Amino acid sequence: MALSKSQIPDTAQHLLVCGINSCEKICQFYCNPCHQPMCEQCRDKHQKSPETKNHEVVEKCRDHPNKDLDILCDQCSVRLCSKCSTMPVHKGHSFTDLEKIYTEKSAACRQEIQRIQTYFIPTTKDLQSEIKIDATEIKTIMDDIRSSMKDEGKCLKTLVDEVTSDNLEKVNKMEESLREMLQSQNKTYQDYISYLMDLLEKFRGYLSSSQLKNNPIIFSLTEHLKIKPIPETTKPVSPVFTAGRYSKGDVAKLLGRITVPDTKPENRKIKPMDTASTQLKPTVKQNKSDVKPTLSLSSSVTKVRKYTVSGVDRVYHLSLGKSGRLWVSDKDGNLVQTDLQGNQLHKIQTNGKDEGYHTVTQTEDLIYTDRNNKVINRKTPDNTITELIKTRDWTPISIHSSHINRDILVGMVKPGEAKVTRYIKTRREIQNIHSHNEGQAMFSGPHYITENTNGDVCVSDWKKEAVVVVNKSGKHRFSYTGQGLSKFYPKGVCTDHLGHILVCDHHSDTVHLLDQDGQFLCLLLTQQQGIKYPRSLCVDDESNLIVGQRDTNTVTVYKYLQ
Repeated sequence: MALSKSQIPDTAQHLLVCGINSCEKICQFYCNPCHQPMCEQCRDKHQKSPETKNHEVVEKCRDHPNKDLDILCDQCSVRLCSKCSTMPVHKGHSFTDLEKIYTEKSAACRQEIQRIQTYFIPTTKDLQSEIKIDATEIKTIMDDIRSSMKDEGKCLKTLVDEVTSDNLEKVNKMEESLREMLQSQNKTYQDYISYLMDLLEKFRGYLSSSQLKNNPIIFSLTEHLKIKPIPETTKPVSPVFTAGRYSKGDVAKLLGRITVPDTKPENRKIKPMDTASTQLKPTVKQNKSDVKPTLSLSSSVTKVRKYTVSGVDRVYHLSLGKSGRLWVSDKDGNLVQTDLQGNQLHKIQTNGKDEGYHTVTQTEDLIYTDRNNKVINRKTPDNTITELIKTRDWTPISIHSSHINRDILVGMVKPGEAKVTRYIKTRREIQNIHSHNEGQAMFSGPHYITENTNGDVCVSDWKKEAVVVVNKSGKHRFSYTGQGLSKFYPKGVCTDHLGHILVCDHHSDTVHLLDQDGQFLCLLLTQQQGIKYPRSLCVDDESNLIVGQRDTNTVTVYKYLQ
């Protein structure tokens, strides 16, 4: 609490008093813009006022009000003025200038701000986006489960109705049979009564006859008085209905059940922080114009290496895994895994042709289409091959595994139609891309497919002579038809870390480089670089371009970014 002027002891040194209006409390602070000493209460009001809230107010030494607190005692961790540092209690201690400390701490704060803005917030937002995708996926899964449950219920109800109908039909037939039996018995007795009535009339005729000489009763009375016995019949045996014995649990077993697999939940992957990109020099301010991208186009393309892939006679498609190993295919269904020196590691036989029919997932699974059986297969790193997806009446010809959200994009065809279908990682179909808003068909032959860094789906469709690009919602963005060429036969297509689109043109023996919006940048490779009939390409983690050609089983690696 600040002392008033009347409370200042006589032995005190000369003290500054608050200069705000008539306040005479001891000065503890000083406003530099106003050149005004002030006490703690007046400082608080000063900093709350709209006119002065941004003023720089410094703290004065309590023991030496004429001095600023401008140093820190390293041993005591106490702020001092220069005069306090000479006091016996701080004898032999080391001191650090507060401005130096502030500069260093400010640099550290700026660095943390930079880390928060460039890594923590974007990474967390990416996780939020992943959660939104998971939420959509869960909604789709639960909707499917609900639909399956309703279908099961309808199926069981149909079966119950059928069984009930059959049972009722049996009851009706039993009733009809019993009714016919009773009607027959009734007729038997009716006939017997008729017989008795006739006999009764005959006897009465004997009695009423006046002719004794010819009356039959005279001759053989026993014969005429003999009456047929009453016919015997059986009583019907009534059916008995035995009610079924069942409970709610029995019905539940018939309808199936929903369970959660007893597996450990997979942790969300948090991308590592690039520490080099977050370091700041404390004394240098960077302008936006001074910040350069990590990679840029090189002024020339350099051939890095070239190697032969055994097991194939041509290179129609390339799929690159994280390990740097390539899967290479020709048009005869040979699919070979090779290392970066061309050594064959694995080989499988497929029915794939001259299209991008295989891809590698982030977990190093190989996924490839089976056009004959209209399914998509998966080969795990332990060489287990399983059926992943059935495409029903559509023939799958191209495929790509997203490195953004692990979705699977499949190009499919059937007579007169073509589409791209998106499957989520649970193998459920969530999107079909096939036409513009006007209803016009978007694809004719989606033989190669890839995804850009912004989520765009890029489809190489040589039948349309175009690279067709749609956004992740399936809306058409643009179609690239070649740069001033009369013919453009696009084949293999891929993207790089900068969002460039690279596509092989089989007609002009070139590789075209486009920006993310489809603008032509340059012919990256031409016949001058030894390219002939380029068919496939991909970009590795070191931004090297890997190219395969139609008439050779060699793979060539180029450097085009710096």
